[in-house]
Amino acid sequence: MTTLVLGASGATGKHLVEQLLLMGQHVKVVVRPLTNIPNAWNDNDRATIIRANISEMTVDEIANHIKDCQAIASCLGHGSTIYGKPRKLVTDAVKILCSAVEKNASENVKIVLMNTAGFRNKDLNERISFGQRIMMGIIRTLVPPHLDNEEAAEFLRLNIGQKNAKIQWVVVRPDNLTNEENVTEYSLCVSPTSTLFNPSKISRINVGHFMARLIVGNDLWKEWKGKMPVICNAPQKY
Repeated sequence: MTTLVLGASGATGKHLVEQLLLMGQHVKVVVRPLTNIPNAWNDNDRATIIRANISEMTVDEIANHIKDCQAIASCLGHGSTIYGKPRKLVTDAVKILCSAVEKNASENVKIVLMNTAGFRNKDLNERISFGQRIMMGIIRTLVPPHLDNEEAAEFLRLNIGQKNAKIQWVVVRPDNLTNEENVTEYSLCVSPTSTLFNPSKISRINVGHFMARLIVGNDLWKEWKGKMPVICNAPQKY
């Protein structure tokens, strides 16, 4: 299996790439032209490095890169430029990826999108408190990346849906991300019950591990496809 990874040089994307390689997978990583990457990726014959800005790539270019891919994963984020352009980095990437899949892919392609537990899955009518609703409205207005994440997930939910002939998807919703060196036990659930004021924690390496397992494991994929699992470190439970 070959997976195209966007945001591969990011704090979580690096872990996803490493986990896929550990699982014996072939990986194509898209990184900005001047971004530093681990030397091990250059020396690994199962890793292909694509140096490009995703926001500047055409549908045809992406379609060419994914013609032999069975999965696509996005760990894109805005980093320190949360108020700069492109304001819709994640949403635009998801849209162009889906267009490329529909244009060039010959079989079902898995799309795994890293998002946030702050996004509500409207398929499940997830409820939040009045205070959190007010706070999320403020965040949505003042922090552009949050709205970008919401719109990216909504595009998959509404525009791709559950019955697309070529695309299946999972939106992974981590909560408060932390840095750890090793994979540890973690928990998954359909919806969060923690709040903005009392977030659960999840390590980036655990998020990368779960995303890799989704891509590689058919049974796990069948369990979560078309859904938006929330992930947190054990022993915390939702």
